[in-house]
Amino acid sequence: MSFSSLVSPGPYHIISYGTLLGTTFFHSFVGGIIAFQVLPRPQFSALMTKIFPVYFSIQTAIPVVLALTYPAATSAFGSSGAAGIAGVLDPDNRWSVLAPIATIFFTGLANLAVIGPATTKCMKERRHQETKDGKKSYDAPPHSQEMTALNKRFSQLHGISSLLNLGNFIATVVYGFTLASRLD
Repeated sequence: MSFSSLVSPGPYHIISYGTLLGTTFFHSFVGGIIAFQVLPRPQFSALMTKIFPVYFSIQTAIPVVLALTYPAATSAFGSSGAAGIAGVLDPDNRWSVLAPIATIFFTGLANLAVIGPATTKCMKERRHQETKDGKKSYDAPPHSQEMTALNKRFSQLHGISSLLNLGNFIATVVYGFTLASRLD
């Protein structure tokens, strides 16, 4: 390993991409599912309330790192494409680079800044309503009108968050194909 490889953006780009893909895949399809299966609902909710802000922050920050470290295209005759933000914004890269990186960023940001906090607020409201009703939100129906409305709201928010997360994962995989094509 040489000094030039330490200052080159390429390794940081690949490591950042791998971190994003690995984190998103593991949380979405392994860790989150296992935690839901083995933890009692209150502990699962407490765990996810702590994990989600960090997870969505990763999904928001890494696309910025990817844009900043986007490596210049090279050819047998030397460098032939812009690096960094200029390369991401190059019109030739609109669909293969900019669209997936922007999708990753905005889906992570939406979950971090809007959907995640709204879901957490709804969960707190459900816990408060559970105290009033003397019944858990996940107990068998019937529920009070207030709990029914809160359960519906939680389901909607969870669904939106899940769709954003799926879009994030798909965009990450799509961008992986762009990276792979540059290795050919």
